[in-house]
Amino acid sequence: MSGAAVRSMSLFMIDGFDADEFVSRTLAEDLGSGGDVTSAATIPADARFTATMNCREDIVVAGLFLAERFFRATDPDVTITTDVSDGDRAPAGTVLMRLEGNARAMLTAERSALNTLQHLSGIATLARRYVDAIDGTGATLLDTRKTTPGLRLLEKYAARMGGAHNHRLRLDDGLLIKDNHVAVNGSVEAAVSRARAANAGLQIQVEVDRVSQIEPALDAGAERLLLDNMPPPVLREAVALVAGRVPLEASGGVNLDTIRGIAETGVDFISVGRITQSAPAVDIGLDFALS
Repeated sequence: MSGAAVRSMSLFMIDGFDADEFVSRTLAEDLGSGGDVTSAATIPADARFTATMNCREDIVVAGLFLAERFFRATDPDVTITTDVSDGDRAPAGTVLMRLEGNARAMLTAERSALNTLQHLSGIATLARRYVDAIDGTGATLLDTRKTTPGLRLLEKYAARMGGAHNHRLRLDDGLLIKDNHVAVNGSVEAAVSRARAANAGLQIQVEVDRVSQIEPALDAGAERLLLDNMPPPVLREAVALVAGRVPLEASGGVNLDTIRGIAETGVDFISVGRITQSAPAVDIGLDFALS
C-alpha cells in the first residue's frame, strides 16, 4: 500500500455504515464506567510504545480501516503504517499494521480493534476458500442475510473482501418468494401474481425445491429461481429445463466439500450462509515493544 493510501485509510467508507458511531459504541461497551483500570494503574500516563499487529495464520484481510479508527479514537496522534489492505491475502507472520503512540491509549483500544479485525478477516478468509473452490466454473458465490444482528453491513463488506457477492442487504432489496410465502397464498402462481401486482420494479425471485415447480414459477413471471436443497443430478436437470431463461441460484447444505460439484452443474450463483453465520475468527495478535 502506498503512503497516500496509508494516510487516507481512516477515510474509508461503507455505504450506510457509521464507522465513528460503531467505534464509539464498541469502546464504550469495553470501557464500562471506570475505563481501563489496569492500564491506568500500571502504566505511566506519558509512556509510549511501538507495536506490530501480526497474523498468526494465513488470512484474507478485512477491517483494517476499522482497527485504525479504534486506535485513533483513543490516541489521535498515533502513527500508523501498513503494507497490506483489505482484500489482500496475508500469509502467517505478515505484519498487518505498525503503530507508535501513547501506551495507555493503545492498550485501551487493543481488544476492540483485534476483535473486529479477527471477526471480519475470518469471514473474508472463509469466503475466499469458497471462491477458490469454484474457480473456473463460471458460478458466483453469494452471501445471505444470515448475519450477526447489528453487524450486517460489516459482515457483508467482509464477504466482498473475500470475493463473494452480496445478495440482498435488506428485505427491501428484492422480492424472494419462499415456501412460507407460497403456503400463505396457496400456490406459487398466486404468490408471484400478488408480488407482480405490488412490485415497484424489483426483481422477483422464487424458491423451488423440486423440478415440477419450475415451469409454474416461470409461467407466473418469476425472473430468477432459487433451487433449494437440490442434489447435483437434480440441479443439472433444472439447468437443462430452464435453458438460460432466468438466472439460477443453488442454496442449502453447501459446504467446501460439495460446492465444486454444485458449481459444475451450470448454476449461475451459489449462496452460502455459513460464510457470515459461522466463520471462525482468525488469529491476529498485537506485539508491543517499549520505545
